[in-house]
Amino acid sequence: MQFGIFTVGDVTTDPTTGRTPSEHERIKAQVEIAKKAEEVGLDVVAVGQHHNPPFVASSPTTTMAYIAAQTERIILSTSTTLITTTDPVRIAEDYGTLQHLTDGRMDLMLGRGNTGPVYPWFGKDIREGINLAVENYALLHRLWREDVVDWQGRFRTPLQSFTATPRPLDGVPPFVWHGSIRSPEVAEQAAYYGDGFFSNHIFWPASHTRQMVALYRRRFEHYGHGTADQAIVGLGGQFFMRRNSQDAVAEFRRYFDNAPVYGHGPSLEDFAAQTPLTVGSPQEVLERTLAFREYVGDYQRQLFLIDHAGLPLKTVLEQLDLLGELLPDLRAGFAEGRPAHVPDAPTHASLVAAAGGPHDTTLHAVDDVTGTTDRDEVSA
Repeated sequence: MQFGIFTVGDVTTDPTTGRTPSEHERIKAQVEIAKKAEEVGLDVVAVGQHHNPPFVASSPTTTMAYIAAQTERIILSTSTTLITTTDPVRIAEDYGTLQHLTDGRMDLMLGRGNTGPVYPWFGKDIREGINLAVENYALLHRLWREDVVDWQGRFRTPLQSFTATPRPLDGVPPFVWHGSIRSPEVAEQAAYYGDGFFSNHIFWPASHTRQMVALYRRRFEHYGHGTADQAIVGLGGQFFMRRNSQDAVAEFRRYFDNAPVYGHGPSLEDFAAQTPLTVGSPQEVLERTLAFREYVGDYQRQLFLIDHAGLPLKTVLEQLDLLGELLPDLRAGFAEGRPAHVPDAPTHASLVAAAGGPHDTTLHAVDDVTGTTDRDEVSA
């Protein structure tokens, strides 16, 4: 099981001081948070993609590559790669390059995005969100698996004899998660391809998450990728910890009450009761997180949102220290009673092994007369 954090890259005023970090500070903070995540033993750090204020996450592959250059082990992922408004050719090539730069230490989570004005900025219509996600991923899937692609669709110009470069590292495309909060069509899409399904799981009650994950598992089995409990599931979550729960609640309340997403709405207590948000001691966070398995089954990836609502960098790093202390108990708790046939979270190494080892993906020019390639000439 993998544990990690995700960020959406928001620039939010700290309600306790009135100070708003600059974009420069927020971008740099994401790097420091990722480095700290590796230091405390986390497995994954995921960055978002937004193209509107107050977010600075407009270029996830740039941020991921910069983080990768300063880390050694942690997997780089996305908390959303916008499959609806980003050209799938660009996704294939940008993330394909990143896969090589990181030596396979990456994957990505595709999502539709829910900011209406962003769609027309990229020539799209939010009312076509599901159709865009379906068609664009169908193309992306082929671009990573076929050396030469001919394509005709509704939402982009046709492709004729097109090759996305670079080709996937070791002949194995990056692993793809399909993320959603509320769309069953996304769970169906993930199941159809045998990809991972990530239920964001931060705004909705457990009953909703249970239904979404159960649908994905049933359809995963229906499409012949394995049994339902072998489907690849990830969950989001959020917490705020202090050594005792009273301190955690007292400190986080002002951030919660003024947060752009859920502030000025339900009380902290009501929201925490109705969603996975846990504000309390490390033991409370441990028990609440381990209980996720009761309604989704054994799963592969757990990511937490911790750098939001205006929380200062110092506080976020302290949260990571506390999470690092919990990691051994989290790993032990999720391992207990886990059936042997339930797969681990996919990595590049495991995908290469499943494919039978690395493959040469270099494209070689063919001589029209002799039919030989430049590789044949070198080997001769």
